Amino acid sequence: MIGRIQGVVVEKNFPQVIVSCQGVGYEVDVPMSTFYPLPAVGQEVTLLTHLVVREDAHLLFGFLTAPERAAFRQLLKISGVGPKVALSVLSGLSVDDLAAAVATEDAARLTKVPGIGKKTAERLVLELRDKLPKVTHVARADGRAASGEVVSALLALGYNDREAQAAAKGLAADLQLADAIRQALKALAKT
Repeated sequence: MIGRIQGVVVEKNFPQVIVSCQGVGYEVDVPMSTFYPLPAVGQEVTLLTHLVVREDAHLLFGFLTAPERAAFRQLLKISGVGPKVALSVLSGLSVDDLAAAVATEDAARLTKVPGIGKKTAERLVLELRDKLPKVTHVARADGRAASGEVVSALLALGYNDREAQAAAKGLAADLQLADAIRQALKALAKT
């Protein structure tokens, strides 16, 4: 099994990058969360990998972080979820957001990911329940906003996950949920 690859980025065409290692160019499929922070073509990169061997192909998937690779491997264990769907999930949600959606049983949030229908989302929530890292910012009893709640509200209003994440990132931790959503909407209106 190829567990890690270190080399020079030769090509970047989402979702695939080619990494040259000792004269061999490896085609590696990556999620958006790995693709955007990749160094420029000609720069060195190290990717954690997962090799999928099929009857007709050997597919290499790459990740910048160990939690992404671990989440990818957990997704592959779920019936009906193949490597492309797992990559799509990790492109649409960060590992923390996936864990938050599973912890709060928010199947609706998972259906926003292309390729994930209602039944698959419910299966993800059920089967990933105890297999992802615990999320500490899911909800607070004192009514203050949790970033996951703000993102969920923005998704419900029609914003995409990347916009919602960016708007929720800069919010103060002591805001009430309604105030946090208002501030996030103001931030989105400015962009």
